Amino acid sequence: MPEHAEGTAGAPAREVRDFLRRHREQIAQRWADEPLFRAVFTLSRDEAVEAAKAVVDALAQVADAARVEDPDAAGFTAVREQLARMGTARSRAGLSTAQVSSELAALRPPVENLLVAALSEQAPAEHVRDCATALNVLMGTLRVVVMQTALSEGQALIDRQRLQLLEVATPVIKLWDGIVAVPLIGTLDSARSQVVMETLLESVVEQQARYAILDITGVPTVDSLVAQHLMKTVAAARLMGAECIVSGIRPAIAQTMVHLGLDLGTVVTRASLADALGYVLHQLGIGIVTPGTNGAVAR
Repeated sequence: MPEHAEGTAGAPAREVRDFLRRHREQIAQRWADEPLFRAVFTLSRDEAVEAAKAVVDALAQVADAARVEDPDAAGFTAVREQLARMGTARSRAGLSTAQVSSELAALRPPVENLLVAALSEQAPAEHVRDCATALNVLMGTLRVVVMQTALSEGQALIDRQRLQLLEVATPVIKLWDGIVAVPLIGTLDSARSQVVMETLLESVVEQQARYAILDITGVPTVDSLVAQHLMKTVAAARLMGAECIVSGIRPAIAQTMVHLGLDLGTVVTRASLADALGYVLHQLGIGIVTPGTNGAVAR
């Protein structure tokens, strides 16, 4: 773009910058009464005013750089976290994305009216329209920034919750001194298989376990990647000094492992969790005593 053209295009943006700086207090006072600020900053109105001033300062910085259409403008960096909290807070309050966007749109009229009133007496109508257009674009960009940031924060929250659910869905149970078990239920994928490995190995260290039982009775099927993860888990447990027993392998899973050519020769397997526990107790030299049918005690 030629230098003179860039300067012409940037004139309304600089006018908006000067306007925002001159009327910072007025704009902040008006925004503090809008639902977006009033509902988020509930401790005091002064808190809402200060938050609004920070946003005005950010908009002025963006306008100063003549980047009113750029959501990635450096001016938004300082308030991006604040804007994310505001958008997320309104979403958690039950507002839809469209409603949050509407609350953001409600911030524009008070500023636009103030801008038109401030410039109409001293500038040509065409210049006022150009400045109002630049302001509208800037406010639209602000909406984009808030929505993008809020969505990113929301996705990060979903990812954290998903990881927490994976951890909760992968409990490690201490069955006996030196014996831990991981009963798995539901579909296994690569991500969950990785969590299983990490959780089991951590428990082996914490419990100083000599035996770890990986029970997959509740797993309907596995794919090739998951089957390989299970084998890696067994190998990793062995490296940690614990013998890993896999129990509850369903016929379909057994066929999958055979078709994949996985070598199970070194892996101890048992039909059920009870069988696996019995095997481990036997290895530890612990006898299982049950009442006999005639009242005697059998071993």
